[in-house]
Amino acid sequence: MQFIIAFNILFKRLKAIRFLLMDKEVHLWKKALIVAGIGYLVLPFDLIPQVLFPIAWMDDLVLWIWILWVLRKTLDKYWMGETEDYSKKYKDKEVIDDVEYEVKEETKKPRSEE
Repeated sequence: MQFIIAFNILFKRLKAIRFLLMDKEVHLWKKALIVAGIGYLVLPFDLIPQVLFPIAWMDDLVLWIWILWVLRKTLDKYWMGETEDYSKKYKDKEVIDDVEYEVKEETKKPRSEE
């Protein structure tokens, strides 16, 4: 049972990587760490040669476990719902920054005057 729970958490953290990479508020070094990990998976050289088939994936696996461990708190924010995606909420809407405004209280007329 614990293995299933751990696998579920691992899978959700992997899915959260996409949202982490799209977030503009995430530090650049965290994004670079993920990109470097993906690059290591894709590039043809490894610390352990591919000739040793079952063991050859160990360096990739250990690297990604380390990356997910380093970024665990940041990734958990995305799959636990602690961050809000504003891109969908404000899509195709004008957002104006640096505007001063004042809210005036509207006085209601008595019903007899209407």
